[in-house]
Amino acid sequence: MKNFLHGIADYIRETDKLLLLICLTASFYGTVLIYSATYSTGDIRQVLVQAASVAIGVAAAIFISLFDYKTIARRWYIWVGLCVALLIVTFIWGYAPQGTSNKAWLELPGGMSFQPSELVKIAFIITFSLHIHKVRDQINRPKNLLLLCAHGAFPALLIHFLQGDDGTALILAFIFACMLFVSGVKLRYFIIAGAALAAAAPFIWFFVLNSYQRNRILIVFNPESDLLGNGWQQWRGRIAIGSGGLTGYGFLQGPRIQSGNVPKAYNDFIFATAGEELGFFGCMAVLILLCALCLRILRVARLSRDKMGAMICTGVFAMFSIQTIINIGMCLSLLPVIGITLPFFSAGGTSLVSLFIGIGLILSVYIHRGRRRIYLRDDF
Repeated sequence: MKNFLHGIADYIRETDKLLLLICLTASFYGTVLIYSATYSTGDIRQVLVQAASVAIGVAAAIFISLFDYKTIARRWYIWVGLCVALLIVTFIWGYAPQGTSNKAWLELPGGMSFQPSELVKIAFIITFSLHIHKVRDQINRPKNLLLLCAHGAFPALLIHFLQGDDGTALILAFIFACMLFVSGVKLRYFIIAGAALAAAAPFIWFFVLNSYQRNRILIVFNPESDLLGNGWQQWRGRIAIGSGGLTGYGFLQGPRIQSGNVPKAYNDFIFATAGEELGFFGCMAVLILLCALCLRILRVARLSRDKMGAMICTGVFAMFSIQTIINIGMCLSLLPVIGITLPFFSAGGTSLVSLFIGIGLILSVYIHRGRRRIYLRDDF
């Protein structure tokens, strides 16, 4: 018992307490907002699921941080095999919840659901970090670049074709590009890729995107053109945010949130809940917490003992930052609605636990930045 208590004390001393504090604060704030967004319905299920997911996520983050991230990466075949199997199962038995066409969820007993694509993001960050680490000295060789591109395309295309989840595929593409950029790939390759993407844009617009996706993009440029159709959700969310002013209507007092006039106010549009009920200050609190989280992750990346640790931090940073940008852009009618949640704030058990798993990887990089301690595990 004495050794166990010493181990806990050692862990508390060695871990990144500030990062954990930021995550816990954001999770608590998010749970409070979810409670408000669902208060008028009298259904506290979302709140209970979120609270339970926080507890599970924190436990998972601490457990993962006990292992050296290199040890975790060396078991890449476990994560790849598990994720591919889950995606195949989802393709066969998955379902699309009401309001979405993405067949990306598995139904669990008790009315619960599970979204495997959230775990794919973490598995990709682990495996791609290992791949970059192995070719780090010759990363600009054409053969290595082609293999890295194939590695990046595989999970994105798998999710796109098996589940139709373009939002997750887009996030994976951004993580891929961000990690490649930081890895030392020469700038000219990004210029060539950008030019090729620009040249392919007309083909993508007319032959890859369907009419629903094109309308979602066009509505951003003219929100008033279809307020009762494709623009309804963003219109109501934007009005809710703007009406809150500096301090908002007050907790549980938002007229549009409490009347249910903002669709998905507990999930994709949780930022609108903060805006209407807590005003500008409430929105700024959300942004400050998420910015502090991203900056802390970058700080850990600089402290990393090797390139693999830095790449893991870069991937997790990219995941948090792009989800934050897209979600808030959706709520402000600056970007199309593509079903991206706000990290630590939007309701969603799988998403929240996966985010904490990513934080666990960051904690592992932080703890193992120097000499390993005797209580840390390396026998996984």
